[in-house]
Amino acid sequence: MNILHEEYKVILERKKNCNNEADSEKSYTKYLFREGINKILKKVGEESAELIIAAKDASGSKAENHNNLVVEETADLFYHVLVTLAELDIPLSSVEAMLEERFAKTGNKKI
Repeated sequence: MNILHEEYKVILERKKNCNNEADSEKSYTKYLFREGINKILKKVGEESAELIIAAKDASGSKAENHNNLVVEETADLFYHVLVTLAELDIPLSSVEAMLEERFAKTGNKKI
């Protein structure tokens, strides 16, 4: 199981049902979709800044709580990036394909 794929599937499902008035489920993801791209991107920016601060604080620190915070902020950022992709109808597989293409070029490797 790839957790990013599983999370992306849930996000897509929430997007599909975000305006269903009969649905009483309280969902942060649906809230983001109802608010739109500006709110989603604001959250991406906030989570990016929080990750930067956490990593800066963790740099040179041996405290486990600093590293845990970096992991938490990275997970938050990944989630909001997945919401951004879903909002723009970009499949996660497109990002994976780009990463694979770039990886193949690392060290002048040829495909």
